[in-house]
Amino acid sequence: MTESFAAVEHLLAEHAEIETLLADPAVHADAGRARTLGRRYAELGQVVAAYRAWRDATDDVEAAAELAAEDASFAAELPALQATAAAATEKLRRVLVPRDPDDGRDVILEIKAGEGGEESALFAGDLLRMYLRYAERRGWKTEVIEATESDLGGYKDVQVAVKARAGSTDPADGVWANLKYEGGVHRVQRVPVTESQGRIHTSAAGVLVFPEVEDAGEIEIDQNELRIDVYRSSGPGGQSVNTTDSAVRITHLPTGITVSMQNEKSQLQNREQAMRVLRARLLAARQEEEAAAANDLRRSQVRTVDRSERIRTYNYPENRIADHRTGYKAYNLDQVLDGDLEPVIRSAIDADEAARLAAAAS
Repeated sequence: MTESFAAVEHLLAEHAEIETLLADPAVHADAGRARTLGRRYAELGQVVAAYRAWRDATDDVEAAAELAAEDASFAAELPALQATAAAATEKLRRVLVPRDPDDGRDVILEIKAGEGGEESALFAGDLLRMYLRYAERRGWKTEVIEATESDLGGYKDVQVAVKARAGSTDPADGVWANLKYEGGVHRVQRVPVTESQGRIHTSAAGVLVFPEVEDAGEIEIDQNELRIDVYRSSGPGGQSVNTTDSAVRITHLPTGITVSMQNEKSQLQNREQAMRVLRARLLAARQEEEAAAANDLRRSQVRTVDRSERIRTYNYPENRIADHRTGYKAYNLDQVLDGDLEPVIRSAIDADEAARLAAAAS
């Protein structure tokens, strides 16, 4: 084994250790631990497979090189074997780059209307539909946990929980692994339904993506540090839609993070949903602090809906989708809005992987 792949040895040992643990029924009594071990086992499984392919390929090259001097047929096979070994080397190098530890997590995705008034709210609704369709294509489950509708049927603010397929353990298939790149400002260029003269307007909506907390104990929240307000639910235009104080607003005093929830009919259900979102936001805040302390340029998500901070443009007249971070551009906007988001997200995954490979090599 070459020196550059010496780190594989301890990963092989860890893979074998986890395999033993997963065979123990006692481990599965703790669903959270079993899930974490399963994801790590799947991640390490890619390393093990890549390592074995690399080892076999390099062994073939060495054997062919030794025999080439005596048999011309082996010499003829050598270039193809060397090419296979080079590809296996590159594959192993890629899987050895550490993944984002949150890749296997589910997410809470929030879409907020921004500049553009009612048109922005309608665009937020289009983005919601796009993500719901994309999740359906991936076999993910979705749940709208909070929504504030606009007068024309759009959304001022909507939050959606997105969960991976049951039994999925490969971190690369995780919801966070794919949707984390969606955080930022999305700009739309089109003729609004409210425009009588056919002029193209530009508006924006913001998307925030938070990895969901799997175990409530992962984020400890002191109840004394929460301010909980209750009020009556309201619909478009602010009119009351409930005769009881079922809506809940929770403020985490140390951080100032505020979560409001009114979709459910009972105060208890709204409180549970609000705590669910609060834990996800606190987890994201903690991770950002840790990343900053380590001077790690972790992916940042735009917290304000400012068009100058756009990550993507949706141009309706040209049927064009353009991602400004990766340079991706295509003229199938109608298909993307119908959930065919995979090529756009793949461009972000590839760009991120290239950056991590470059960082690992430096």
